[in-house]
Amino acid sequence: MFSVFNFTRVAAFGFGLAVISSAVQAGDQPQWGEGWSRNMVSAERNLPESFDPKTGQNVKWVAQIGTETHSTPIVAGGKVFIGTNNGQPRDPRHKGDRGVYMCFDEKDGHFLWQLVVPKRDEDVFYDWPNTGMSSPISVEGDRGYLMDNRGEVVCLDLNGLANGNDGPFRDEGLHMTPRGTNAPPQVLTPTNTDADIIWTFDLMTQAGIWPHDGAHSSILVYGDYLYLNTGTGVDNTHRKIRTPDAPSLIVLDKRTGEWVARDEEKIAPKIFHATWSSPSLGNVDGRPTIFFAGGDGVIYGFEPLPNKASSTNSSPTGKVATLKKVFQFDPDPNGPKENVHRFTSNRREGPSNIYGMPVFDHNRLYFGAGGDVFWGKNEAWLKCVDTRKSGNVTKTGEIWSYPLDKHVLSTPAVYDGLVFIADTGHNIHCVDALTGKPYWTHACNGDFWASPLVADGKIYIGTRRGDFWILAASKEMKVFSQVDFPDPISGTATAANGTVYIATMTHLYAISRTALAVR
Repeated sequence: MFSVFNFTRVAAFGFGLAVISSAVQAGDQPQWGEGWSRNMVSAERNLPESFDPKTGQNVKWVAQIGTETHSTPIVAGGKVFIGTNNGQPRDPRHKGDRGVYMCFDEKDGHFLWQLVVPKRDEDVFYDWPNTGMSSPISVEGDRGYLMDNRGEVVCLDLNGLANGNDGPFRDEGLHMTPRGTNAPPQVLTPTNTDADIIWTFDLMTQAGIWPHDGAHSSILVYGDYLYLNTGTGVDNTHRKIRTPDAPSLIVLDKRTGEWVARDEEKIAPKIFHATWSSPSLGNVDGRPTIFFAGGDGVIYGFEPLPNKASSTNSSPTGKVATLKKVFQFDPDPNGPKENVHRFTSNRREGPSNIYGMPVFDHNRLYFGAGGDVFWGKNEAWLKCVDTRKSGNVTKTGEIWSYPLDKHVLSTPAVYDGLVFIADTGHNIHCVDALTGKPYWTHACNGDFWASPLVADGKIYIGTRRGDFWILAASKEMKVFSQVDFPDPISGTATAANGTVYIATMTHLYAISRTALAVR
């Protein structure tokens, strides 16, 4: 029920390969976005301007994944990680809908291990059917930090169970066994192709959040701690917040999973849909600041926690600390702030929210904001804000605003004095980073949920229709190539070690000049 097509094997497609080494390799991509700033820019070089999945040109390998994939590939330690569903099971013991996080060998794409997580069955809106596991893992050393489809934060050993169970978590079998009425007669027994869980933290039961649709977070690893959005949101009516005191941003001890801090901004009652934007970090004139887009459509800045002086318990009092706010900016100050759900399904007016991550670059913050893609107004913008100001800078912090065609889910790429972003109106935009002056807009065939990746002077991005584009990352609009995949693309492409990784709904592609197919 699964397959891996390795284009280094002649028998795979009936042709040989010429293997050419990569000239420059910038290294791994251990989290979504470049460094703490979350910029969608890679230092990789010598990447292809075109490829052809049909002939194998510039295709290093292809791995079959699920049937619905919304995650972004992550590359670290010789491994490639991707979240998907269980539509094409690799383990026959797992039947039916599951969240799945897969690990492949970076060299040839062969399968190593997977984390399989049963769906929440209390309410269909907690864990939407067939959407799989959409969060990307964040890797540091031999540990990976991931939010799974149930809204749990899990710390994973990157080697899986193949090298033993490292603990202290020992219940991997119980964790992957479905609960409720469809539970199997006995707990599943883990194998060496299953994930090795180090610790877990359940945001619903331990932090009191109300999950909605699908859990999504790209966890920010900084110092001793993990910073993450909680995913709290509306209930199944889309018009009520059931847990108004729930945190929107929390901090966990990366070694133990202990909950050590949270925001106290009372964001939850003003959330229009859910809290899906992940935090970033910027060094503002030497002052580290955590930037976070709340589900109320407002950008917040917080002081990060100081690193612990020793390895002792980080919270000896057992109390959860409050993050200190130092910055706030509302990109839509005229939008409604109270009783926001009266605007559900209103495409003309209503509140704004933010799906993509805020990107920090040279004391400026770049991000897309606007009406909710599922329930809100069509108005949207790309914003640039001065982070050197403190307090509520809604009236004084905006440097420029550029109108987008429609709803925006993308995180911007800031590169060489330019900003690139895509919207659901089928457009890729290029604007001046200093002034917001537009240079060009390129109309594509489908709407964008992915963010543009800039690497080697090129833009790599795919659409929900399945067309994938490679363009010049310059003031002059130039298309290098377009590839039509048979499946939609939701996730952002990733560049690492001379290779571009592209996930469609059903397959993970490794694209590289190191694999030039010849007849």
